[in-house]
Amino acid sequence: MGVVISMLRGVNLAGHRKIQMAELKALYESLGLRNVQTYINSGNVLFTTAGRDVERLRKKIEDAIESRYGFRSHVILRTPAEMRDAIARNPFASRPDVEPGRLAVSFLAGDPSGEAVEKVRAIKTEPEELRILGRELYVYFPNGMARPKLSMAVVERTLKTPGTSRNWNTVRKLLEMAERLEAS
Repeated sequence: MGVVISMLRGVNLAGHRKIQMAELKALYESLGLRNVQTYINSGNVLFTTAGRDVERLRKKIEDAIESRYGFRSHVILRTPAEMRDAIARNPFASRPDVEPGRLAVSFLAGDPSGEAVEKVRAIKTEPEELRILGRELYVYFPNGMARPKLSMAVVERTLKTPGTSRNWNTVRKLLEMAERLEAS
């Protein structure tokens, strides 16, 4: 498989479901994953692996987190190629008014059904703008992310697949780190 970008859902938010990144790095290393690196305190972990079964790897990491920390966190995995594709498909890229710090990408665990996608597209999102492309949901928060009108919980329930969001700056940094790992 090579380099993998792993994003945990719902850790270190408002003091809940706390995981120290040094401990998380050690946990990933204990699973036989190599060249483990973390980025910021929101559960971003990059590593290399010879394993080919993404679903088995995801479950192995989720089980280890639950065993060690006593809670289950969805783990979303992307390869550098998938991350490059997500960045290339950014539907807001050509808009000069879009501030990177107000754009988030929610990486979904699975492919939502066509029916679920249509239901999400029908949700009133103003002033936020929402676009869904494959396993990525792009949301622009023109008034910032602190008090959005859009409920991501409603969006996820409608899509019937969990996800985890990262702001645009973090998405680009994760790809940069993954590409350095690929090159080494």
